[in-house]
Amino acid sequence: MPPGTLVSVGWLTTRGGCLNKEEPTWLRVPDAARHFSVPRSRMYDLIQQGELPAVRIGERSIRVNREEVERFLRENRRIVS
Repeated sequence: MPPGTLVSVGWLTTRGGCLNKEEPTWLRVPDAARHFSVPRSRMYDLIQQGELPAVRIGERSIRVNREEVERFLRENRRIVS
């Protein structure tokens, strides 16, 4: 399978067909906030404002894509002096 090929396994999609159980593609918001050292409330604000894409599963469960969070952080980084 060529690198970068999208593979779906249930609701989980990975690139290249390799599932890494230690680094899931989709994260719960509290897990993403902890992983990227961003306040949980800020993550929810970004989702509500439409700045960070998210998927709602059922009534209460929200997931964010790890690559989308990384992209958002790269595009919105500022040098602090």
